[in-house]
Amino acid sequence: MVALKLANVVKDYHLDKISVRALKGVSLEVKEGDIVCLMGPSGSGKSTLLNLMGAIDVPTEGKVFIKGTDISALTDRKLSEFRNRTMGFIFQAFNLIPVFSVIENIEYPLQLQKVSSAQRKQRVTEILCSVGLEDYAHRRPDELSGGQRQRVAIARALITNPAFIVADEPTASLDHSTGKGIMELMAEMNRKMGTTIIFATHDPMVSEYARSIVNVMDGELV
Repeated sequence: MVALKLANVVKDYHLDKISVRALKGVSLEVKEGDIVCLMGPSGSGKSTLLNLMGAIDVPTEGKVFIKGTDISALTDRKLSEFRNRTMGFIFQAFNLIPVFSVIENIEYPLQLQKVSSAQRKQRVTEILCSVGLEDYAHRRPDELSGGQRQRVAIARALITNPAFIVADEPTASLDHSTGKGIMELMAEMNRKMGTTIIFATHDPMVSEYARSIVNVMDGELV
């Protein structure tokens, strides 16, 4: 079943009086439960494509359908609500809240969804065990290694049981061994939960875990 569809998508950015076309009529379908890797050099349009697939941005032209919803038809508020319900994000710089503990960082998306305290506690306990961080629950991000912080980011992305995980360079800040462990963890989560995962990366090791590879060059798929 198709989980995400891009139909002739164009994305323009305007810098002063100059218009830059980052994507040039891209069409793409992603099936439910797939692991998709977007690959391409800097400036290829890879990150722009990832932002559209993650509902972080909307197209200048064309349509993006996520779980059947046309995201370009949503208001900013509705789009934000849709992201919170549907998407989990893993950023290259982790984007953890430094004054929060591991537990507080992971449960924050559930607070935004107004999930009860009892439900939050149960779900956070389960996900901590899944990512192997139950012994680090009360530590803050600066007390963790890079690999542990990435595990917190993965747990936070998974805590709402999203239909999609969108990951921007998920291994860029990690050594090869730690990065491989993170990819093994995400592949396991995909198998267990059926979550559709979309990566953008330069790392060939990451692409080994993909079922579909999408190469991007000069704003087009190649």
